[in-house]
Amino acid sequence: MFYGWRIVFASAAGLAVHFGPMVATTFGIFLLPLENEFGWSRAEISLAFAAATLGLSLAQPVTGRAVDKYGARPIIMTSAVLMGLVMASLYLLPAALWYFYLLFFLLGCVATGSTPVPFAKVVSRWFDKRRGLALALAIVGSSVGAAATPPLTQWLISEHSWRIAYVVLGLVTVAVILPTTGLLLRESPESMNLHPDGVASRPAGATHLAGHTRQEAFRMFDFWAMVAAFFVMSVAFHACLIHLVPMLRDGGLSAEGAAVAASLFALGILVGRIATGMLLDHFFAPRIAIAIFSMFALAIAMFWFGGPQWLSYLAVICLGLAQGAEFDLMAYLVSRYFGLASFGEIYSFIFAGFTLGGVIGPPLMGLGYDLTGAYTTGLAMLFVLPLFSIGMIARFGPYPTFGKAD
Repeated sequence: MFYGWRIVFASAAGLAVHFGPMVATTFGIFLLPLENEFGWSRAEISLAFAAATLGLSLAQPVTGRAVDKYGARPIIMTSAVLMGLVMASLYLLPAALWYFYLLFFLLGCVATGSTPVPFAKVVSRWFDKRRGLALALAIVGSSVGAAATPPLTQWLISEHSWRIAYVVLGLVTVAVILPTTGLLLRESPESMNLHPDGVASRPAGATHLAGHTRQEAFRMFDFWAMVAAFFVMSVAFHACLIHLVPMLRDGGLSAEGAAVAASLFALGILVGRIATGMLLDHFFAPRIAIAIFSMFALAIAMFWFGGPQWLSYLAVICLGLAQGAEFDLMAYLVSRYFGLASFGEIYSFIFAGFTLGGVIGPPLMGLGYDLTGAYTTGLAMLFVLPLFSIGMIARFGPYPTFGKAD
């Protein structure tokens, strides 16, 4: 078996315990225990997650540059250790909000090395013709982690305490990433006398990766179009995601129906990631992006106009399929349009824009609801965002040719 698939497995394992599954998907579970112990309001506690997301966005470009300079492996392993230590240190959290915010801001900063950015660069170096599928399978690890960590966290809190839960989550992060990355992850196929996709190569030696530098990318329309497209998509995605259950309940779904919809949403993400990866290997990526953004616009329209119960379920599936494709598309488009020479740094700026959209979208959607008493106005405004992204991506030309790596 081509060793690149072991790289995919190691990447999937690492992404199963990165910031998203370990922090984002579990944050709400800690909300009530923190409220009960310290007396903080839910709004005050929620600001900690905003601080973590801000730290993640600010530190991501620095991490991306470090990945290009020093390699992904040491950055991932260092990030895992620091992330585990910060999470475990929450065991000693005092009743001081400023300290809580500081720890979560720091957690976001150190977690950048465990995001899809370094893993995507390694996978992209190992695969060319099957890069889309390889990236998709690696990022599926994030879905697996997001499904596993909430019940584990709830059990730890119920049986022990929220403090013990944070310690265990920190230990799990280190215990998963260190051995899989240390034992399996290799920076490039050339280091093992291979070419991408498994073709035998010359003896191992230094290789030169072709592609644009960060400075060159900053002068290109494609870069800023990609940043803008994924930023506004993130605003819309996260606005719908955070307010999904209230929207469904307002639309007439029962609590049981909303739970079914949540399961369909998770299934849609999983299918969307794998299907998008397979399609990217056979079709022009901007066309795939346009189709996915169009599907998301359709989901918003279905939420906006409402209708029978089955239509709500269909909207949730479309939303899940579109969101599942997001990370695959970002990494794939960066690798094809900017090459691999400065992939980590260039991708990190686009990824940072995506995370910032997640900070902005949910509060704006909530504000719209508070002002009007319904989600219809917010959904009407969100409908424009994927159309803007379609306009940006539609202007992309053929993939540039960078030549062969030396």
